[in-house]
Amino acid sequence: MTPNRLRTLLLAATALLAALVFLAWSQRWFTLSLVASSGDPAPLEVGGDVAASALAPLALTVLAIVAALALAGPVLRTVFGVLESLVGACVVAVTVVTLADPVQASASAVTDVTGVAGADSVAELVADVDVSAWPAVAIVLGSLIGVTGLLVAATARRWPLAGRKYSRTRIASAEGAASDPVAEWDALSEGDDPTAPSR
Repeated sequence: MTPNRLRTLLLAATALLAALVFLAWSQRWFTLSLVASSGDPAPLEVGGDVAASALAPLALTVLAIVAALALAGPVLRTVFGVLESLVGACVVAVTVVTLADPVQASASAVTDVTGVAGADSVAELVADVDVSAWPAVAIVLGSLIGVTGLLVAATARRWPLAGRKYSRTRIASAEGAASDPVAEWDALSEGDDPTAPSR
């Protein structure tokens, strides 16, 4: 695989995984059966935006890393790859903590519906918890982000350099040659400074 294609593939995969984390965050994670005064349990659906609210900023961080990787040099690419891997680990950690205690993770939603606050009081109102597949999806996505970040760090030095428009160097003209306004205009368009002395 060519370096340019590898770079494009890893950047696209990272952006896609971040978008899928947003999707998982926006879905239903738990359905709580609340004890009602009538005796029949009342269902309460809780989304990832409540149970695992930290996933949204983590996904935004991954998207910011994609933008940074597109412009960074080899050393910074390696740093951003490691950072991406750490963010993926955070996605997994947030989801695992949420799954470990879904009632506590959903406490704010229960309080909004019932007006009852406090961990113990909320726990007494929850008769049963049904867990959807989305937390497991979030764990898989976080793991894939971590692996992609490691691949970025491992292959960063093979990626092509940024385009000429980011270059600050100027092609030296022949000694004593007359300046060409068209060539200087083209150099300016490409990001070179035509007024800088040739080296």
